[in-house]
Amino acid sequence: MSSTPSSAPPLRLAMLGMIEGNGHPYSWSAIINGYDPAAMAQCPYPAIPGYLGRQPLQQVRIEGARVTHVWTDDPADAPKVAAASLIEHVVRNPEEVIGQVDAVIIATDDGSDHARRARPFVEAGLPVFIDKPMATTLPELRQFLHWQRAGAVLLSTSGMRYAPEMQADFSALGELRWITSFTCKSWERYGIHALEAVAPLMGPGFRSVRAQSNERGDVMQITHASGLHLSLGALHDAYGSFGAVHLHGTQGDLALKLRDTYHAFRGQLLAFIELLRSGQPPLPFEQTVELMAVLIAGIRSRQQQGREVAVAEILSEL
Repeated sequence: MSSTPSSAPPLRLAMLGMIEGNGHPYSWSAIINGYDPAAMAQCPYPAIPGYLGRQPLQQVRIEGARVTHVWTDDPADAPKVAAASLIEHVVRNPEEVIGQVDAVIIATDDGSDHARRARPFVEAGLPVFIDKPMATTLPELRQFLHWQRAGAVLLSTSGMRYAPEMQADFSALGELRWITSFTCKSWERYGIHALEAVAPLMGPGFRSVRAQSNERGDVMQITHASGLHLSLGALHDAYGSFGAVHLHGTQGDLALKLRDTYHAFRGQLLAFIELLRSGQPPLPFEQTVELMAVLIAGIRSRQQQGREVAVAEILSEL
């Protein structure tokens, strides 16, 4: 993406929210602003300074945009994020950024609490990026769909959509027949990573979800209008297998593995910044709604002892 002309002021972004297990305020702010290596070394998520440090320091930034304000759920975290990721303003309440920024990033990955966090900014007319997954309950998804249809500018994606490793040429595999995709942690928080890693290969048309679950996590068996079989795993403690995808075709197979977290996140942030500049979303909002319906169908299937749940059943309740 081209740089913003020097005469145009940088887009001002607010980074809002941080909950346990998610260090995006550190990483996303650093990818946009650049960072202080000494302060970033104190980040409680060591993977973040690890993948940032593999990039030339002077290249870690996105021209024409800047995170200018930060707020975190625990007030003690915000000054640490600000020092590490070069953020000028720490606010006591998230609503303080209204009138001070051009857009807001909700940096928490709890899909049952995003509408509450986003509401003040949507109602103020600010574009909002919502960390994945956008919504894992029907009331949340209904609210976001209502706002978007009323004209709100909303975007929510997984960085896996932009991971360089997921852009591989698979034409030599013949016709795809089965795809497996894997994530650690829970289906509610991380299932979208496994889903969105492969959704661009398949396109819309998800039909049903059937959960195979135990105390270690879930394997979701998903059908698609194309006839492809899709198996998504979300096993709580299998961190070393995160981002593993396997494509099986009529003439071959191909294993893919996320190894470049930095550029996956950078591509995700660039897509939001390009939306702010051009007004053109990177994918239709209806596709995001469908992916959230797949997540909700998986939750319902688990709750109902593995019943096969139609995605259309979820969509019909919106």
